[in-house]
Amino acid sequence: MLLLMIIGRNDMKDYRIARKRIEVSIGESVRIIRELQEMSQNELAEVSGIPQSTISAIENNRINLGVERAKQLARVLKCHPAVLVFPGWDIEHEFAV
Repeated sequence: MLLLMIIGRNDMKDYRIARKRIEVSIGESVRIIRELQEMSQNELAEVSGIPQSTISAIENNRINLGVERAKQLARVLKCHPAVLVFPGWDIEHEFAV
């Protein structure tokens, strides 16, 4: 709202509406959350006990995250493992049945 007041409504014609959702892979999800925690791969490896090379491979979608590694990383990154394992889950439109 503040942005609209500053630039004025007439200037909005030059902007396009942002997409609300983007597709994020499991590896990208791990990387995004790690970076939001301001951790390097080496720091995450040290704290989680998962080798840095494995973290790199996960973030680059070369190997599967797996349940146990998701739990280890989630503890360190202070998030629920499902955030890492199901990054694109839309709870409003998808149901687990």
